[in-house]
Amino acid sequence: MALLHRAELHPTKLELLATWLPTRDWYEGEAGTEVVRVAAYRFDDPAGEVGIETLLVRVADGPVYQVPLTYRGAPLPGADDRLVGTMEHSVLGRRWIYDAPGDPAYAAGLAGAVLAGAGQAAEYFEVDGRREARPPSMDIASDAPEGGAVPAVGKVHRVVDGDPTVIVTDGAELAVIRKPGTVPASGDATLTGTWDGISAPLAYAWVR
Repeated sequence: MALLHRAELHPTKLELLATWLPTRDWYEGEAGTEVVRVAAYRFDDPAGEVGIETLLVRVADGPVYQVPLTYRGAPLPGADDRLVGTMEHSVLGRRWIYDAPGDPAYAAGLAGAVLAGAGQAAEYFEVDGRREARPPSMDIASDAPEGGAVPAVGKVHRVVDGDPTVIVTDGAELAVIRKPGTVPASGDATLTGTWDGISAPLAYAWVR
């Protein structure tokens, strides 16, 4: 479950991405162009410390990009090269925003979604002391057999940037497709998803 806050963010996530995306080799747009949110999904952090959200965004008339992010209340040691930026959250204070493939919390959440069909976290706003559900903006699903074992992901040893972006961990190798619909899946199990505006599921990630 993801408990969301109606908060002001400075800068916003999309403003951070407008600066960060042009630094990626897999990005095809121009710098300084507005980034628009298409859809998003979240994973649960069992410890309740890390926000784990994957944004699908578009820049002008270019492709849809998949950008997994993690939100932390303190810097992630050894992950300076994955830092997208920092923001001020009007409820939670300063947040450190990371390109999620370098964060072990994301790797564990992705492995659970792909191999165990854990799905996305339900999202809630707290309003006047009660929780209001936020409808999902997209659906995700896994083709892994039911009851599949999820390895202990453990440490992220390295991240190979590109499309796909490959995450090598203690227990598995995971791949994140940056431009869904342009790269075929080639793992043992695949995460797919749909949102309004597409006619068939697209592959987003896989696990070997």
